[in-house]
Amino acid sequence: MKLVVIESPFKREALKKYLGDGYEVFATKGHIRDLPAKSFAIDIKNNFEPKYEIMPDKKALIDDLKKRAQKADEVLIATDPDREGEAISWHISHILGYDQDKECRIEFNEISKKAVTKALEKPRKIDLKLVDAQQARRVLDRLVGYKVSPIICKKIAPKLSAGRVQSVALKLVVDREIEIEKFVPEEFWTVGAILKKGASQIKTSLATYKNKKFVPKNKEEVDKLLADVKDKDFLVKEVKKAKTKSHAPAPFTTSTMQQDALNKLGMPLAKTTSSAQQLYEGVEIKGEGKIALITYIRTDSVRVSTDAQNACREFIKNKYGSEFVPDKPNNYQSKGSAQDAHEAIRPITMDITPEMAKETLSPDNYKLYKLIYERFLASQMTEAEYASVSVNCTCGDYGFKVSGKTMEFPGYTAVYKEFVEDDGKSDAMAGKLPKLDEGETLPCEKLLPEQKFTKPPTRYTEASLVKAMEEKGIGRPATYSATITILQTRKYTEKQAKYLVPTELGRKITAYLDQFFSGVINVKFTAYMENRLDDIASKGEDWKSVVSSFWNGFEHLLAKADASSLTMKEPPKETDIVCEKCGSKMLIRSGRFGEFLACSNFPKCKNTRPVNEEKKVVGVCPECKGALVERKSKRGKTFYSCDRYPDCQFMSWDITTGERCPKCNSPLIVKGKTIKCNNNDCDYKKEN
Repeated sequence: MKLVVIESPFKREALKKYLGDGYEVFATKGHIRDLPAKSFAIDIKNNFEPKYEIMPDKKALIDDLKKRAQKADEVLIATDPDREGEAISWHISHILGYDQDKECRIEFNEISKKAVTKALEKPRKIDLKLVDAQQARRVLDRLVGYKVSPIICKKIAPKLSAGRVQSVALKLVVDREIEIEKFVPEEFWTVGAILKKGASQIKTSLATYKNKKFVPKNKEEVDKLLADVKDKDFLVKEVKKAKTKSHAPAPFTTSTMQQDALNKLGMPLAKTTSSAQQLYEGVEIKGEGKIALITYIRTDSVRVSTDAQNACREFIKNKYGSEFVPDKPNNYQSKGSAQDAHEAIRPITMDITPEMAKETLSPDNYKLYKLIYERFLASQMTEAEYASVSVNCTCGDYGFKVSGKTMEFPGYTAVYKEFVEDDGKSDAMAGKLPKLDEGETLPCEKLLPEQKFTKPPTRYTEASLVKAMEEKGIGRPATYSATITILQTRKYTEKQAKYLVPTELGRKITAYLDQFFSGVINVKFTAYMENRLDDIASKGEDWKSVVSSFWNGFEHLLAKADASSLTMKEPPKETDIVCEKCGSKMLIRSGRFGEFLACSNFPKCKNTRPVNEEKKVVGVCPECKGALVERKSKRGKTFYSCDRYPDCQFMSWDITTGERCPKCNSPLIVKGKTIKCNNNDCDYKKEN
């Protein structure tokens, strides 16, 4: 019997279909050895050696793994096909006592018969370059998080956190908000002219004055134009006809999938990530049982295998006709920064259409599968073809234009239409124009002047922030969703409609980090460090040297910030309430989870108590097993926190049971008749 070790237990059933009777599948449920959560665990003086520990909740699981491994004829480690998966494989092999030359690692980009069989044929050594790249990321993140966070807690408020990528993403949101606030609208005018040709009306737009681009800035300029063209005919100066084509979009990467799911389906990042994970690991399909539907979901590559291309082209030919199949397969170029370790996100087989799977898929899973399926289908189809016409008319020194476009062949748009955000700046368009000849004159039926003002930059949505992070090289596919989610969870940003807005706390953190850590927590440097991590993975650069070069500059910034007397803490508010222990006046102080009363005679008297003594006990604190009580925030929103505050600073927006999730160790919360994990990326739940 051979033992195959995987990460997620949800893959087990789908994988067993293709392994057969000679294999046993064991799931580690993610990491089993890691840096401890509550200590720094990086030995800076010993060349940044990380101090890994077996995770407390995985000790019994590891004992079980060791027993099964001893009995197995062979152990194959099949963790996810990315750097983190490679690192988990390395930790597993270490725990099992394997040397680094043992060929025990297999990987597959999809859970299919062909991919699994191929992986089993050629086990390989664990790729230590990928492991080192992941170790470097882990150590860098800990250096920033564990060294900067205590400083901002001391200088701003308790229980705050900073992060190498997290704080840069927050800075993008804050900087955009500041840009919006500083924006000064500028007046401009648009002028339309309705021209007459027989029974047809043609709406043209002002474009030029004396052959130069012209946008009137005030009413005086518009009044002059109206006087100059009043009661005059317009001359058709130029008619341009052309055939234009639109090329099919590339198949999805993690980023483009997340953007399209939000823009087209209205699915938040956390929900998209959860649904995609389920589609990758395996879902129930009528007549098939539990099978995986899509390839690996954390990728920045648009590469597609030849087999998948050929199968897709054959499907297109049979369903839509040969005219929808390009002469050569459509290939797409990944960005220079892409790891390109695996393929784009695509359906594993074209045979299971979204409509076939709809009956047994959840609504979210169906919508996302349909989006992925149709995007991949479109990516291998012919171009859309249009007949376009552009007409330039003149009246004196003023030029007006109109363009029209009609589809002649739909190509890929028969399946998939790309999302286009309306910026309100499009020129005058006409679906179909009457026949116009150069040199003919047209009477003007009506002039349409309209005053407008320039608009400030648009706030980020989750989708546009993901796009910005990708374009600027901040983070990697696996981190986008988690980074944006944590900003909202920690109340550094909040949603207004679909837009992300920084809170006062988020702005304060960014202002402080800009003052003391601008050399490290900025877009350019963060992108540079991502490239250095790529160099470790691809070129085998020494990861400890990369970390050391970072630390040499970073430690000076830490020392300067810590020594500074600058503080951004809210001053305590005086009250008439008398301390029952020493008779001094009580002060209202602000903590991470709201306000509390503290004796003004501190540190001689350390008496504290809640501002509102009435306690409505609703649950159990998962941190210390104290009473979870209902409280109100400054804005009147209900939240729940431990009654031992400020000694225990646990808080939640939902009632907690006091227990931890057996899958990810997050607190369990009560949602109606269901108990579920507080971690949006974890799908654990049970009946209450």
